Amino acid sequence: MSFEALDLGLVVAAHGRHVVVETPDGERVLCHPRGKKSELVVGDRVRWLPAGDEGVVEHLEARRNLLFRQDEWRTKSFAANLDAVLVLVAGEPMFSESQLTRALIAAGQAGIPCWIGLNKTDLPAAADARARLEPYRRMGVEVVELALKAAPEASRAALAPRLDGRTTLVLGPSGMGKSTLINLLVPQAAAQVGEISQALKAGRHTTTTTSWYWLDEARRGALIDSPGFQEFGLRQIAPTELATLMPDFAAALGECRFHNCSHRHEPGCGVRAALARGEIAPSRYRIYEELFDELSAKRW
Repeated sequence: MSFEALDLGLVVAAHGRHVVVETPDGERVLCHPRGKKSELVVGDRVRWLPAGDEGVVEHLEARRNLLFRQDEWRTKSFAANLDAVLVLVAGEPMFSESQLTRALIAAGQAGIPCWIGLNKTDLPAAADARARLEPYRRMGVEVVELALKAAPEASRAALAPRLDGRTTLVLGPSGMGKSTLINLLVPQAAAQVGEISQALKAGRHTTTTTSWYWLDEARRGALIDSPGFQEFGLRQIAPTELATLMPDFAAALGECRFHNCSHRHEPGCGVRAALARGEIAPSRYRIYEELFDELSAKRW
């Protein structure tokens, strides 16, 4: 069979072995993949065949990228074919710098540009959050300040040019304001969720489902909302690769005396010299040590 002859569709929701495929004219169809397992994720482009009022996915088109996390027990894919990742953080509750770093590293390994949205800048804790983000600004990560509830129009104006014409995955733990962001930018979000729930034949949409939202009628830009996470494993990354995926560390790698330097105890380490000069923040070095130990632990 020539897959090119089949209808092309976009996966806009995935739940178990069911996926919702959107056709080029905007129709959404419940589809099932061939075989017992499905590795399809939101953002995938697929070729499919109608089967009654549903469909069968016959072929997965090549992905440009895939963002995922991996712990000892399983791999969790977020989405595919992304133009950018927005990590949403806030000072109340205070974000985890370790979780932020892990998301940035995973995006970097996948080759996906990443930026940070600092929400709730109208609250007193914003000053502490800004200070915690200063090392990320210095190493070239864009930080956009937002007050999604207190200043919605200013926040919309700050976000619009960065989201226009792009497919952006919104990442972040619960409590950072992802739902507020979606509702602000996608007034028809409830209707889109309803369509997906109906297509999945689900009684209600839950936050455990990754969702695709179009930002404009022309369907040029899209947001992908993912469930909040408390853990972000990076078992897919070798400990020796870790420093290359941390820009402030990578800038000092050429100064190390030994090519296989772990940046923990070796003499002549360029990374530790950069730390001593204040070019790497102590909090970043602590996170590096935590991750290096985690990734070096014996894998069963």
